[in-house]
Amino acid sequence: MLRRFATSGFLFLLLGASLPAQSPPPPVIDFERSSVDLATGEAVFEHAKLSDGNAVLTADAIRYNTKTDVATAIGHVTLTRGPQRIITDKLVYRRTDGNFSAGLLRVGSYPFYVSGASAAGTLSELTVQSAIVTYREPGPWQPTVNAGSITYAPNQRIRATAPRLGLGSAQPVPLLHFQQNLNEPLISYLTFNGGFRKSLGAYGEAGLRIPLRAGVKVGGDVAFYTARGLMAGPSATYLGPDEGRDLRGFFRSGFINDHGEKLTDILNRPISSNRGYVEWQHQQTLAENLTLSGTLNWWKDSEIVRDFHPKYFFPVQEPDTFLESVYTGHNYFVSLFARFQPNAFHPVQERLPEVRFDLLPLAVGHGFYEQFNASAVALRDRPPVPFGTAPQPRLESDRLDAYYALTRPFTPSEWLNFTPLAGARVTHYSGTTGAKERGDYTRVLGELGFDSALRASATYDYKNPQWKIDGLRHLVTPKLTYRYIPQGDIGRRFIPQIDRREPITSYLRPLGLGDQRNLDDLRATNTLRLGLDNTIQTRDATYGSRDLLVLNIAADFRFHRELGERDLSAIYSEFALMPAPWLQIDYYNSFTPQTGTLQEFNASITIHDGTAWSVRFSNNFLRRQTEDYRVEGRAHLNEAYDVLARFQYDARTRRLNEQAYGLVQNLNNTWLIEYVVSVRSGSRRENGFGFNIQIETRNF
Repeated sequence: MLRRFATSGFLFLLLGASLPAQSPPPPVIDFERSSVDLATGEAVFEHAKLSDGNAVLTADAIRYNTKTDVATAIGHVTLTRGPQRIITDKLVYRRTDGNFSAGLLRVGSYPFYVSGASAAGTLSELTVQSAIVTYREPGPWQPTVNAGSITYAPNQRIRATAPRLGLGSAQPVPLLHFQQNLNEPLISYLTFNGGFRKSLGAYGEAGLRIPLRAGVKVGGDVAFYTARGLMAGPSATYLGPDEGRDLRGFFRSGFINDHGEKLTDILNRPISSNRGYVEWQHQQTLAENLTLSGTLNWWKDSEIVRDFHPKYFFPVQEPDTFLESVYTGHNYFVSLFARFQPNAFHPVQERLPEVRFDLLPLAVGHGFYEQFNASAVALRDRPPVPFGTAPQPRLESDRLDAYYALTRPFTPSEWLNFTPLAGARVTHYSGTTGAKERGDYTRVLGELGFDSALRASATYDYKNPQWKIDGLRHLVTPKLTYRYIPQGDIGRRFIPQIDRREPITSYLRPLGLGDQRNLDDLRATNTLRLGLDNTIQTRDATYGSRDLLVLNIAADFRFHRELGERDLSAIYSEFALMPAPWLQIDYYNSFTPQTGTLQEFNASITIHDGTAWSVRFSNNFLRRQTEDYRVEGRAHLNEAYDVLARFQYDARTRRLNEQAYGLVQNLNNTWLIEYVVSVRSGSRRENGFGFNIQIETRNF
């Protein structure tokens, strides 16, 4: 039968001692049997549990010395505080300062565990000798670190000197220093790819970044391709305190002497054997109101990333290189922005640099609001030169620009808003080259217009428990926007067209003079934009309401037309239907009403059952350019395996461009291994059969 005593009071009474006037709260011990060693002043409790505040000590036997306030636990010892637990065979615990020492032990809380020959310290920080750190439960495939001495601060960090890194019982990789944030996986970034591609041959790729200091992980990427050679380059990530709220970034690179079939670049120029790339991204908060961000993408040739890392290439095929700092004032922004052209094969409008001031709308009295922005920029444009063609002229200009507008909103009722606008833009060019005539030039433009919107709504008492519909609300917002800029194209022959319109766009362009970024290529404008926004919602117990359907339609009516333009533009519409959490249908559409011609149509249907399975059907259609269809699916078989498949069909060439079949394995809840077989056609670089195995750490 267990007995419980407030130990200090019990022992002092038993030994005839007096309790000190100032003493900490006594521990409480549960035990089966007890005895007293009068010679040492120790009480011996068998099968005991000592509770001392948040700390709990259990053992086969606990010897407690009232003179020194020291507890010695022997046999099946466990010391816990919250989620932290120490398991050992012998432990000496000093209540006065919370220090302890132990022999062979294991300590930690999920997912980090430390074992060692001995340890000393407190439950807040202890030093373990001859230690091994294991990520998640020990096993042959679990990441481990071995070191002569490791300092462990629960829920914070692990530090070690001269450690070795590896898997399971093998740690073959020596490190100079090791420091790990316990809120991240032990190996913060580890990937492996292997397989076969026609263009690369058999290959293996490995990437590793290991903690060097708090928030800094340094490593490299190494790959070998039988048809190409060896590629290698350093890589790193860094993260500031508070999970990188004020500082974060990464760096990766790769260099190779490529002895394979390299073909030509996008300018039809031969690609040299020495190839490489560097990518760096950085975000930082310098002060409370000051931020800094930057991106660097240097490619030795236009195809280096496409050939070796297509998953990085296809989302962004013309990467940017810039540096920007923004100061946020009470009602304004001041920014410094620079854009560079490190890759001579991509067209880039360089800004070396641009200083800009933006005043947010500010009330100036009698219901009027003003807005203002100004900038100064040095613009440079060096067009790429395709192989076998003559160089195009280099464009340069130094530009000063300022825009000012006044608005006066009128809201005669809650359902109507009408805001007239008057604005002016002054732009001065100097140091120009590439224009038909050189010299300084100043352009002054005026703008008149208005923005208006009607807001109406209706509710319907419709319920459908199966689709979780609890009433319906229909929101309708007709919109009218008008802009008149009569001399937008004035002085074009004096202006190098660096900030110019993109040649093809399937979206409505900004109308307002203050919103247009193509300052060097403006057009006269006399346009009325008509829009209609529709939203149907239902009640939602969690979020208050949720959207079931969204349909937005817009078109421009042009009173002034450029050559080849019609008075009515294409009609643009976007649609999304979300009747249930497991179903979503959406599309974007551009349609020319005069000829009944569909210019663009992009749509998708997504169906899923939680995490059990999902399937997505999608298409991309752009007249005279693209018409493809894609199917992607994934199914969860069990806790260890998922299957996936994807297909892409090109209707213009009547060809199945891609088919892929894959299996994803969850190994020990630590590694995700993806096996994918693919067949590609239609591209001279990606054609052929491929097999890929990818290994990466789970949940990172």
